[in-house]
Amino acid sequence: MLGPAAIVEHYLIVSCGLSTGVAVVNALQEKDTKRGMPLPGHFIVRLGVGLLILLICAPATLAESAPCRAITHEGSDYTVCEIDLRHQVVKFFWKRPNGQPYGYLSSLPQSLGNRSGPLLFATNAGMYHPHYRPVGLYVENGRELVRANTKPGPGNFHMKPNGVLYVAGEFAGVVETGSFLKQKPRADFATQSGPMLVINGRLHPRFARHGGSRKYRIGVGSQDPSTLVFAISESEVSFGEFARLFRDKLRSKNALFLDGGGATSFYSPALGRNSNLVPLGPMIGVYEGAK
Repeated sequence: MLGPAAIVEHYLIVSCGLSTGVAVVNALQEKDTKRGMPLPGHFIVRLGVGLLILLICAPATLAESAPCRAITHEGSDYTVCEIDLRHQVVKFFWKRPNGQPYGYLSSLPQSLGNRSGPLLFATNAGMYHPHYRPVGLYVENGRELVRANTKPGPGNFHMKPNGVLYVAGEFAGVVETGSFLKQKPRADFATQSGPMLVINGRLHPRFARHGGSRKYRIGVGSQDPSTLVFAISESEVSFGEFARLFRDKLRSKNALFLDGGGATSFYSPALGRNSNLVPLGPMIGVYEGAK
């Protein structure tokens, strides 16, 4: 019977695909079985090999939690997830087939069947009314479920210019709302939110450099026609700080604020990040692409 150290060693070797190492484990186990119990020397060997294998496996384990990573900018910590739509799948969710909102990020499908791999992460897709209806434009599976909102009003959404995140197959963009309505790009999914953080490489004109309210924040930026980058603040930051993260660190020519407040809504099984505590309206799920 394998002891705890041997079990861990065997698991690490097999999970890394080191077939020659499996033979070593079996040989050591055979010697231990003949002796009736592992010798201290063999235990030390197993422990040493296990640590070595752990170091070898670590990059692969971290790669599984890609495309997300932790970064620091201007003294604040963020989780940043960079999406290549040629390798990942982005899908928006609002209501279940029975018409009820999904509400919780952990309630989203963990995969899309043969169309994708596992769910990598999920987050809020923009602002919504108390009954979970999106405040502005919302397109899901090519259907416009809520029309664009260009009316004036209070709050972050109406801090003009606001903008639209849209996805069409392997392409995506973040654009100011007026430009989106004028250009009318094809969109499988789209959500309107506000304010824009970065517009054509320039920060939103109403952001103070260091002042303004400090909140937990979620946003998305576009780096090129196939790449989106999501950022989740791990502490309270101002709009100005958050916008500079996208412009200066994440190389996003255009970026959009999705939502924020006393806490962020971010779910990632691979990263061990839990779901939201209160129900949400529209949500974004990012999946590994189909193999």
